[in-house]
Amino acid sequence: MGLYLKKKLSNEATIGVWQITESEAELTALSSTPADEMEEISFIGSESLRKQRLAVRALLNTLFDEKVYLSHHDNGKPYLENNPVNISITHTERYVAVILHDEKDCGIDVESLDRDFSAVEKKALSEDEIEDLEDEKRNEQLAIYWCAKEAIFKLLSRYNLNFAEQIEVERFRLRGEGELEATFIDKDEDEQEFDLEYITFDRHVLVWVVEP
Repeated sequence: MGLYLKKKLSNEATIGVWQITESEAELTALSSTPADEMEEISFIGSESLRKQRLAVRALLNTLFDEKVYLSHHDNGKPYLENNPVNISITHTERYVAVILHDEKDCGIDVESLDRDFSAVEKKALSEDEIEDLEDEKRNEQLAIYWCAKEAIFKLLSRYNLNFAEQIEVERFRLRGEGELEATFIDKDEDEQEFDLEYITFDRHVLVWVVEP
């Protein structure tokens, strides 16, 4: 399938989504991954994870006119060695996605709605958020809560965040796409507001956020 979605946002960010339908050999050819990184990928035991890594590189090849080289900071945050654009990356077994912004930090997360998110309720949601859950749409709501908090976590790149206590997502109505409001509370009780967006597609949910 290859490029599934490319979208320029009103805040000047760009989102790209790749649907993984290719074989590992096809993704290897499409990705043009450097030899040292290919060696690293070859040691990954899971074929699915190898394909996800290769699909990210194939997606970057599609989004950029010039060859870009992906690396990671010590905290795991990705960056491009030869391009100053800010980048965040996410992947599942069937889709990988990135968000890019020339000036601002950003975060993105994708999850399959076929996953059971019941554990998220206890470890990542506040009491107020739990009260807002609806029985009929509980798993889908939990997926969006999780993706939203993960996206903010990726943007902030801070260690040891408590999702339940430090990231509060306002009540939202579940739709095919929509906007979310969230507040991050740091350990000094200072607050930062975030506006997020989400879409659902092919039994997946994708949430992204750009620094205010």
